[in-house]
Amino acid sequence: MLVLGLSGAYSFVHCPAATDTNAKRESGRRAQLTNIAAGKAVSDIIRTTLGPRAMLKMILDASGSLTLTNDGNAILREVDVSHPAAKSIIELSRTQDEEVGDGTTTVAVMAGELLSVAEPFLKANMHPTVVVRAYFAALDEAVQHAEKIAVALNADDTEKMEAIVASCIGTKYMHRHSDMLVRIALSAVKTVRDEVDGRIVIDTKTYVKVEKLPGGELEDSRVLDGVMLAKDVTAANMRRRIEKPRVLLVDCPLEYRKAESATNVELTKDSDFRALLAAEEDYVTRIVGDLLAHKPDLLITEKGVSDLALHLLAKANVSVIRRVRKTDNNRVARAVGATIVSRTSEIVDADVGTGAGLFEVTKIGDDYFTFITGCDNPRACTVLLRGGSKDVLNEVERNLQDALCVARNILLHPKMVPGGGAIEMAVAAHLTAKSKTLTDVSAAPYRAVASALEVVPRTLAENCGAKVIRVLTALRAKHAGGGGEDAVFWGIDGRSGVVVDMRTLGVWEPLIVKTQTMKTAVEAAAMLLRIDDIVSGLSKPKGSGDGVGGGGFEED
Repeated sequence: MLVLGLSGAYSFVHCPAATDTNAKRESGRRAQLTNIAAGKAVSDIIRTTLGPRAMLKMILDASGSLTLTNDGNAILREVDVSHPAAKSIIELSRTQDEEVGDGTTTVAVMAGELLSVAEPFLKANMHPTVVVRAYFAALDEAVQHAEKIAVALNADDTEKMEAIVASCIGTKYMHRHSDMLVRIALSAVKTVRDEVDGRIVIDTKTYVKVEKLPGGELEDSRVLDGVMLAKDVTAANMRRRIEKPRVLLVDCPLEYRKAESATNVELTKDSDFRALLAAEEDYVTRIVGDLLAHKPDLLITEKGVSDLALHLLAKANVSVIRRVRKTDNNRVARAVGATIVSRTSEIVDADVGTGAGLFEVTKIGDDYFTFITGCDNPRACTVLLRGGSKDVLNEVERNLQDALCVARNILLHPKMVPGGGAIEMAVAAHLTAKSKTLTDVSAAPYRAVASALEVVPRTLAENCGAKVIRVLTALRAKHAGGGGEDAVFWGIDGRSGVVVDMRTLGVWEPLIVKTQTMKTAVEAAAMLLRIDDIVSGLSKPKGSGDGVGGGGFEED
């Protein structure tokens, strides 16, 4: 039975008659300490992947494929864990990646540290509700203080924009090519930026397609001012290069419509068979006639094209590409200014796209690729990545996706904070000072949140081989008042391990990434601390229904 107490703590109540005799149960302090140990174990896995001097992880999955990366989300989603608390921490990284795209390593490390600093309070018999209440109070104060420190950014300031995206790339494996990736990310995001009902919409997942082609050099990677399809023209005698093409997009089959169910046709004489063939030809000829009435140069369809339709279209000098994915067709429509049509009889001249400058089919390696480029106002694009091997290209794509998300966040929320652990240390110093004004028992866990936030600069110093205690002491002194009004901008150079002004180093991060990291980590830690009973190993009794655990649990 799942019971929700007045304090809000969740508890699984043991039902001996309903559970298996082999069921394992952990309750009280033991359950909480087990959850803390599991959270710390997960955060320790990826702690060494934080910062510009991060180490790589080699992951071999069940199918035998190899992954080399230092991306937190990519690592944790491949880790096979059985403990429910560990799975919860891993889920944090995925949530962070979906929400803001960056900070996937930081959020898992911070959540593990928040659980770790709560352990002494639980061993001292402090109630978890008191700890959780202090955690949420500290979170509210931390977010408010971070917003006060944040610096407004002009989205048209290209230099500052590049500096923020470069800070994201600087901690990745491909930091040596950061200039190229920054340029690609900003160009792609600005291409798909759109304004709908007075608000900015940037949908990079739908309208930015990353195509990876092994071979060539990484410097050959670029953003196309249009789209690329892994398709060739359907017939060999069709044109493979057209300047200023008129593009027509349809999602209906250009062949005789087949019956939805099995159909039997009874023919009594040979003329009936000829009439049946003639009806099919007339139908195909009519729909091709509807298409040719608008004088297209290029026809793209999501469905099949019959041989007769191909013959008629090739005779009219129209190039055809068939069986294109729906998502690719949507990108082409957005890039060339066309409208996807479902019925050929409903086509109007406004549906034909005329925004493309060049249609060209090019052979790269052993495959043919269609390029529709030179678009006047693309609003959709393809990022073409070249590289020596698939492993390198996969890592470049992961790094580029983070850069795209950071660039999108800047344009949607143009506020930035200093990086290098400066914002975490500034918030920690503020929370430490604030905790001295608290007189109740929550002051200690409130101060513990400040201690947990210091894990970011401490880990940066550890990963670059610096003398951690000496560097952190110097950084604390700066933020305690030794740095004056500009103390909040002092952080750790992740390459050399020295305390520097982040404005001089040029390391900035989006405010929304940092606030989301703190919110996600604190909320996850609070949720795990409020669990005081874990029952596992339930089995479904024979002949029972489809309920959870065969009726072992009932939800009240």
